[in-house]
Amino acid sequence: MSSPKSREEKQGGGGDEPSEDLRSVLVTSVLNLEPLDEDLFRGRHYWVPTTQRLFGGQIVGQALVAAAKSVCEDVHVHSLHCYFVRAGDPKVPVLYQVERTRSGASFSVRSVKAIQHGKPIFICQASFQRIQPSPLKHQFSMPTVSPPEELLDHEALINKYLRNPNLGEKYRVGLNRIAALDVPIEIKPVNPPTVGQMQKSEPKQMFWVRARGYIGEGDIKMHCCVAAYISDYAFLGTALLPHQWKYKVNFMVSLDHSMWFHAPFRADHWMLYECESPWADGSRGLVHGRLWRRDGVLAVSCAQEGVIRVKPRVSESKL
Repeated sequence: MSSPKSREEKQGGGGDEPSEDLRSVLVTSVLNLEPLDEDLFRGRHYWVPTTQRLFGGQIVGQALVAAAKSVCEDVHVHSLHCYFVRAGDPKVPVLYQVERTRSGASFSVRSVKAIQHGKPIFICQASFQRIQPSPLKHQFSMPTVSPPEELLDHEALINKYLRNPNLGEKYRVGLNRIAALDVPIEIKPVNPPTVGQMQKSEPKQMFWVRARGYIGEGDIKMHCCVAAYISDYAFLGTALLPHQWKYKVNFMVSLDHSMWFHAPFRADHWMLYECESPWADGSRGLVHGRLWRRDGVLAVSCAQEGVIRVKPRVSESKL
């Protein structure tokens, strides 16, 4: 999984180096797969959502770890496309079976199947490429936002909301549930809504995000695997933002997830996650995302579609 170290400035570093004393739990636990045989691995769970289903980002990240172990050190993932086909069971480990679909001079493709109870719960194809310079280059411009040092983290923001006496009980219960989660990533929302704005949200959100703890700059493949884990957090929820005041989620799961990796980055450094939902209908929602390095380089693009089934909220009594 290791690769030659990249220059720090190429990865948009500077000013947010985590302490090396705390090794990221995403590396030491979540993405540390146990080899069982050639191209066969076992993964375990660190954090399970309140839905008691496996976190999709964990499955994507672990599958990419398994795929990356089957390619040469000088090739790196440039895209992956996944389908979630069954609900994961948090009570048992996941087996990852890798198929070496193609190993070419420039591109290599790996197919990964995640298995529980003898059945696939997830399938993924990842494509890897040797670095090839090109004169054709362009990208969108990074949004101008406040730096993470000036923003409240998720925990502090939730505590601020909970201290507001005007916060409705339906939001208070949900925020208390979120505050109790032990998530191995740090999040700082950009322009978080006030209590009065929660009913007027657009299907767009931005937040700074990074892995908790230290990973280091040398292992490019591992940073991509950590980004795969991070990319699924709160992603599909973007499609709910205009509707959360009117409807309560009855069932919400990811159907598929795609990522494209554009430039080297540090997943333990702050990156801006720009998310938007261009469409929702038919009990499905579509979301697009972009992960930006602090120096303005577009590092990763993401897309996901999921099932979203809702029921009307019951109005709170004024009595």
